[in-house]
Amino acid sequence: MTLNPQVQIVLDRMKAAEAKGNVPDYTTMPPPEVRAYYKTARNPLRPPSLDIALAEDGAAGDIPLRYYRPLGSVADETLPVLIYFHGGGWIYGDLDTHDGICRALANTGGFAVISVDYRLAPEDPFPAGLDDAYAVVKWAADGAGGWNIDANRIAVGGDSAGGNFAAVVSLMARDEGVGGPSIKFQALLYPSTSFQMDSQSHADFGEGYVLTHQQQVWVRETYLGNLDNIGDWRASPLAAADFAGLPPAFVLTCGYDPLRDEGKAYADKLAAAGCAVTYKCFDGQVHGFLGMGGVVDEAGDALAEIAQAVKAGLG
Repeated sequence: MTLNPQVQIVLDRMKAAEAKGNVPDYTTMPPPEVRAYYKTARNPLRPPSLDIALAEDGAAGDIPLRYYRPLGSVADETLPVLIYFHGGGWIYGDLDTHDGICRALANTGGFAVISVDYRLAPEDPFPAGLDDAYAVVKWAADGAGGWNIDANRIAVGGDSAGGNFAAVVSLMARDEGVGGPSIKFQALLYPSTSFQMDSQSHADFGEGYVLTHQQQVWVRETYLGNLDNIGDWRASPLAAADFAGLPPAFVLTCGYDPLRDEGKAYADKLAAAGCAVTYKCFDGQVHGFLGMGGVVDEAGDALAEIAQAVKAGLG
């Protein structure tokens, strides 16, 4: 397993910036400053914004959303939809930070995307953001407020913290049963599935590969508030008692990511319960690489693969 050369350049630049004192410590910053810095720091890594048929802001009640329709789609055409939850450790990230990812997925997959601007910690700790995520899934299944989507063909997906939400809302929908929303597919992209942080990949890649152990401890304390929540399956879906009856899944991990092993463990749990699972590890990549498409070519390849998996899962 060799680190992708383009990622190595990114890491070298980050290390040089840290040596000059130009990279602040997220764990000591007020949340609004963390969010502003995250957006600024990530901008040079993103590819140019893709043209799309429609990108429209709206809301499900008081939850802000952004609705995308792919190039080539007809305005009154009913499309299947991917409900997307952005990453950012449940503390930062928003509709803008993941706009490029959503545009690429919609255009390549030919489906609509609804991106969710859920509430963030520490102002709104666990389970506030999760409640928003599930509320949007139910809202979409009830007709999406008039947006032209097929309520019978809903997929959920997300990266990192958003992958956690996608996994958990799939469990919640299954448990609600008749009358609950029907989810046809889940795309879990380097997902956080356990707050135990005790895997070998946590030990191997907790320093020097974007997502550090210190940051993860800070995220866990900030998001969960009460550390007694670590074992709650709504926070750590790997702790769920039953994985049967869940939607088919595409699970993506990265070779140099602390979250690699828990993502693989979740895919294994799904497969053992009889769920259809495609597991893909991008061996040379690091956490967050999907947002680095301006400098890491493989990000585009990965997004295309994700889009095709979602498209197939939605039928």
